[in-house]
Amino acid sequence: MNVKLRRTRLLLVGVAICVAACSLARAAEIRVAVEPQSARKPAPDFVLLDTSGKSVPLSSFKGKPLLLDLWATKCGGCIKEIPSFIEIHHSYAREGLAVVGISMDILYEDLKGPAEAWRLVNPFVDAHKVDYPILMGDDGVTKRFSVNALPVTYLIDRRGRIAATYVGVVHRANIEANIKTLLAER
Repeated sequence: MNVKLRRTRLLLVGVAICVAACSLARAAEIRVAVEPQSARKPAPDFVLLDTSGKSVPLSSFKGKPLLLDLWATKCGGCIKEIPSFIEIHHSYAREGLAVVGISMDILYEDLKGPAEAWRLVNPFVDAHKVDYPILMGDDGVTKRFSVNALPVTYLIDRRGRIAATYVGVVHRANIEANIKTLLAER
């Protein structure tokens, strides 16, 4: 009977820990407000390579709202939010939203360069069925965007200005509400 009682207590403690962890994980999701248009600052421009080696400037997305996700393949929070970004991409692409991921694996994993990073990123993208553009980040992006932690997600308006910054895992309903706000702006 003692063994059964101990197992039951351990099971209850385990369930309590799981419930607490799930509650904390939900509470830790970041909510932010969209900056008023008059307070928005231009997003720092960059030119980064995509998976085919083509140079892609940030300015190529001007004219449409942009969800810009800075992430890494072994960043737990990054991995958690990517499925939401895939769904957001599918839901809002027809309305004009662009979703772009910037892999920060070179710095996050202390890799030698893009070739080594793509060897991590491409299998990850395939396995997670990421179907929006992925660019390879560099030290310049880290400095220009003042990246101190991952994940970092920016909502950039049609004029290329930062409308919202999320440092940490985004709250799905909050980012979608902010995306709708940006899509409604003309």
